[in-house]
Amino acid sequence: MPNKSIRYTLLSLRDLVASIGPFALLTVALLVLTYWWLDPTPPRRVVLATGPEQSAYDEFGKRYADALARYGIEVELLRSEGSSDNLQLLRQGRADVGFVQGGTADIGYDDEDAITSLGSLFVEPLWLFYREDAARRRLGSETVGQLTELEGWHINVGTPGSGVPRLFNTLLDVNRVSPADLHLSQLEQTPATVAFLNGELDALVFASAPESLMVQMLLQTPGVRLMDFAQSEAYSRRFGYLTPVVLPQGVVDLAANNPERDMRLVASTTSLLANTRTHPAILQLFAQTAIGLHGGGSWFSRAREYPSLEHSEVPLSPEAVRAIRSGPPFLQRYLPFWVANLIERMWLAMGLIIALVLPLSRIVPPIYTFRIRSRVFRWYAQLRDIEQRFEALPAGRGTEVQTLLDQLDALEAKVEKIVVPLSHTDELYALRNHVHMVRKKLMRRS
Repeated sequence: MPNKSIRYTLLSLRDLVASIGPFALLTVALLVLTYWWLDPTPPRRVVLATGPEQSAYDEFGKRYADALARYGIEVELLRSEGSSDNLQLLRQGRADVGFVQGGTADIGYDDEDAITSLGSLFVEPLWLFYREDAARRRLGSETVGQLTELEGWHINVGTPGSGVPRLFNTLLDVNRVSPADLHLSQLEQTPATVAFLNGELDALVFASAPESLMVQMLLQTPGVRLMDFAQSEAYSRRFGYLTPVVLPQGVVDLAANNPERDMRLVASTTSLLANTRTHPAILQLFAQTAIGLHGGGSWFSRAREYPSLEHSEVPLSPEAVRAIRSGPPFLQRYLPFWVANLIERMWLAMGLIIALVLPLSRIVPPIYTFRIRSRVFRWYAQLRDIEQRFEALPAGRGTEVQTLLDQLDALEAKVEKIVVPLSHTDELYALRNHVHMVRKKLMRRS
């Protein structure tokens, strides 16, 4: 008896699954179509445009690569000459994300549709290092106070792709100093530094975060001085992308009191820009990573001051705005990134699919009932046919009556093999009773 009960239960489940099948297929088809349309799964590889080797951009790029590797995403670091070069790589689609410094790249209205910002990351001062012996030889003093005092100097301003030549020329212009009055070179950072230390150059100009190995080294090199921009506040009032910053006394080396006094500098804000075609989940991850990498204090900012949504020259990405203002999404705090991202980007579509399929699912019970009852009712057609043929026979046709009895026996044998759930056995036994009633009518004639 238990075996039969299990059998009946399995049969009912089979019919239920068969009844739900069309709606399940419809739901799966809609989910597949939605998945294809929304593309919720981000790519496993992304290209980040950084900067020259040993630059701050290069160092930060390595940190981003390590951070995103924890999510199974490979970050390919694409070294470049700097901000202007990175902007071109983003425009051309050769990079998905890149570091771009404000004011050093020519960002236009056309970029608003093609490029989006993930927020400002840190400030990059304009470092002007010069040799003490060059200052004594040309000025009779060991210090340089203004850019107007650099006429005739041999100065390296970096490669065109770094954007620094454009920025430095802007500062020279407002000081009414013609670039023709200086001997400007555009060497890469490493060979320029070697030439500077060998005395072949009088000064070096580059924009970089203090994390740059070159900055750290030059700040502690004997005979090398950093120019104090006494007019830093005025520069910031003239150019909105520049910010006055102060290198505090002793911040480089407290024991050696390096620098000996506060040094005023002008700085631009570096942002993390992305191609608008980059997957939203990738933008979200980069913005979240930026909080961890740039949220601490530094020489020029306090804790949690960066990343910031200010100083953006292109529209901000909605993913970056949510990440910086609210932190990781709720689901990512409890679920793996890939699962949380899939649910987050599919939940609205899934809700719409459920709203569509749920009303249709109301016809599942009638379909299920029809499937079960059809096992019983379909035999009534044959039973009725036998009964009608019997009633049409004239008296004395015993042989034909026996034929009908044989057909009724065959029908009854088939009915005996019908299995229905226990909730529908009343209909099965009604069919058997009706077969028996027809048999009695035939037996009476026989």
